[in-house]
Amino acid sequence: MSRTLQFKTIIFDLDGTLVNTLADIAISMNRALEARGFPTLPLEAYRGIVGWGIRRLAQSALPQPVRENASLVEAVAADATMFYAEQPLVHSKPYAGVLELLAELRRRKMKIAVLTNKPDAVARLVLEGLFPAGFFDVIRGDVPDAPRKPDPTSAWEILVELDSTPRNTILVGDSEIDIETAHASGCHAVAASWGFRPRETLESTGAERIIDTPLELLACLN
Repeated sequence: MSRTLQFKTIIFDLDGTLVNTLADIAISMNRALEARGFPTLPLEAYRGIVGWGIRRLAQSALPQPVRENASLVEAVAADATMFYAEQPLVHSKPYAGVLELLAELRRRKMKIAVLTNKPDAVARLVLEGLFPAGFFDVIRGDVPDAPRKPDPTSAWEILVELDSTPRNTILVGDSEIDIETAHASGCHAVAASWGFRPRETLESTGAERIIDTPLELLACLN
């Protein structure tokens, strides 16, 4: 990553990057599956299938024979979202070092946004419940009829709102979806190895840098 650039904006993924939400996601989806008579999945099974949004997660969690039943997928996704909104913070916690990183970015007058495929209302519940007010300049989750990551549209909308450009923006995430989003939007791609995907997956994404702790991001700004 070039040291001649002056970064002024950081866009973070949420799940697996800022917050370890895996257990609460798994519990909510398993409740939705169980309510309709389908087998539940172990926690670790969710690690590789989260990130594309709640509908894709429901489809992946359902047994293979019914995954193409669109109305069933929508119903399970809706149930899981409802269950999640009821109890979004039973197990979820910011990763070690995230609060310190965000506080330092605020001290440096950086603009900070969150771009997630988690339903927007639930994303706000998680962030408002775990972080001080005012930490994030923009929060953008999944809303009806809007494209999800890795489509770059939402990233570009965030940049317009923050009066930033891809050239002076770093996009940080823990999955191939986030790195694809960074590449598609023209932002600088930084992969977080502490999240839901194995390091081998991140190494194959073409991220400009892989960091192992949140505070290592500060080295990208110097």
